[in-house]
Amino acid sequence: MSGGQVEYKTTEEALEIARGLAPKFRERVEQAEEQRRLPGETVQELIDSGLLSALFDKIIEFRGSYEILTFDIGRTNDDPSRIQMRITAPDRASLDDLLQQITTFGAHPVRERDVLIKPAEKDRCVPDDFYSTTNHRTHVRLDGQWIDVESQRMDAVIVVTGQTASCRKLRDVKAGEGIVCGHDGIRVTPEFRERDRLGFAFMSNDVSSERRVEGSVARIALMMREVKAAGGRIAVVAGPVVVHTGGVEHFASLVRHGYVDVVLAGNALAVHDIEFALSGTSLGIDLVAGAPVEQGHRNHMAAINTINRAGSIRTAVESGVLKSGVMYECVKNGVEFVLAGSIRDDGPLPDVITDVVRAQDAMRERIRGVGLAIMVATTLHSVATGNLLPASVQIICVDNNMETITKLMDRGTRQAFGLVTDCQFFLKELAGRLE
Repeated sequence: MSGGQVEYKTTEEALEIARGLAPKFRERVEQAEEQRRLPGETVQELIDSGLLSALFDKIIEFRGSYEILTFDIGRTNDDPSRIQMRITAPDRASLDDLLQQITTFGAHPVRERDVLIKPAEKDRCVPDDFYSTTNHRTHVRLDGQWIDVESQRMDAVIVVTGQTASCRKLRDVKAGEGIVCGHDGIRVTPEFRERDRLGFAFMSNDVSSERRVEGSVARIALMMREVKAAGGRIAVVAGPVVVHTGGVEHFASLVRHGYVDVVLAGNALAVHDIEFALSGTSLGIDLVAGAPVEQGHRNHMAAINTINRAGSIRTAVESGVLKSGVMYECVKNGVEFVLAGSIRDDGPLPDVITDVVRAQDAMRERIRGVGLAIMVATTLHSVATGNLLPASVQIICVDNNMETITKLMDRGTRQAFGLVTDCQFFLKELAGRLE
């Protein structure tokens, strides 16, 4: 139902448009009450925005029909706006499917019921009508009380134990555990960005190669200061390009000055960081001269061999073998790191977790309490980390390829702000503002 107007791709995109429309609608509340109907321009803007189209199209897609009963717009930023609709479907099964789909819009039945809980039939297997989570804050209704779902993340199920509920990956479900099913007793609260929240007013859930990078970096630096001042944690997800482009000293500076609490990366970042610390090269290229060195192709293998001899990155630092770089600063400053392996890895280093399930579990554990995640020049690690984070965590994705940032957002991490620029330049500017 585009009506010749704006097309949308996802529920998240439609919700983001709504954030921009809300201030206009609030200005027309008195006019709406006086006329006892929504002003014509308000209705047209809702149609043009694609927001109602997103909801209506979802209803039609599942063979349903709708009737708008009431539409109340909040008077202030703190007041919620509500729309009440009557939705019908040709049969109960279609209606159940439809209601579960529109839950992601923040919709819920007027008549409140407790959540439906069914036992898992065996390990790693749940009832067919299980509820699949989003990364938005979710509540379930237990014994008449709304309970906050813990460990919020996308693509999980909700397990209820006593009076608590938490997100759980399918692989972690045990036989007999209570699984939330259907759509009753579930409330999803999409993450609407507050006007001045963590300095994010200058960002609008998009990708930009147009903005003046220095201005964006200045605001990101301010956000980082605010997160740390509030006792929050910052995660950095980084790829080996950080080393290849000469960003090591700037990344290391951020770690040294306390602006990084956890580093999530792969084998390659650590290997080339250590290669640079030991040989002054990355992939055999002298980063000062910008030229390959004799037998430089073996330097990354020599770096792996050196760490293998020491036993681990930590022991290499403690024994004086490794004296500089990102990994060195992590060890010296007590910053946690998770290195997840892949089928492409040379070595890998002894610190790398080669079991992907264990690696994901380690990443999930280390990012607890993170309030800000900065992702620099890595597509797969950015997407993987984004899938683990709730929508309440602000994310900044930096890459010189717009496609990397778009992939992150398309895979569900719609709260990310994308900055298209060289990662070395970004890290240099950021470290300079935080030193």
